[in-house]
Amino acid sequence: MLRNTSTSYGLIAILLHWLMAIVIFAMFALGLWMVELNYYDRWYHDAPYIHKAVGMLLLFALIFRLIWRLTNSRPNLMGAAWEKFVALFVHRMHYLLLFTLTITGYLIPTAEGVGISVFGWFTVPASFSFTKEQADLIGVIHLYAAWSVIALAAAHAGAALKHHFIDKDITLLRMFGQTKSNKTPK
Repeated sequence: MLRNTSTSYGLIAILLHWLMAIVIFAMFALGLWMVELNYYDRWYHDAPYIHKAVGMLLLFALIFRLIWRLTNSRPNLMGAAWEKFVALFVHRMHYLLLFTLTITGYLIPTAEGVGISVFGWFTVPASFSFTKEQADLIGVIHLYAAWSVIALAAAHAGAALKHHFIDKDITLLRMFGQTKSNKTPK
């Protein structure tokens, strides 16, 4: 099943969720590591190149994911009313923060009018130019957005584990393609 239903996530949503989660955490680690490199490190130029190229692919995946989300049903949320409210808020914040992160990630290296090469396949052209001070501010926003994405993802994972181990519902299992619990009623 490719599309979502009211009781389960489809294959496309599941693959996008897990692939983007892995890429986001890897990009966070790469970003923290690369800013500590010095000019004589062999990764000084390659790490930022990879970070920018993957970041552009992540932006395109995020756009696709949002379109997919808006054109598909969403499985019914589980839990108390307040949990459903928090879940919707967290999902919306994920999108807001990820768009903030990827757009600022695009704006930082293009501030001087140079596009971003995506592994030599194509170049995303620069759209704006900024002063150094503006580019520095965009960099600070990018950094805070990255930390916020990771903090929110940790809270999201914690909530999924709470649903799995404490509530014993299938909220987490649905993101692995399961539609009902394997437990037999007592």
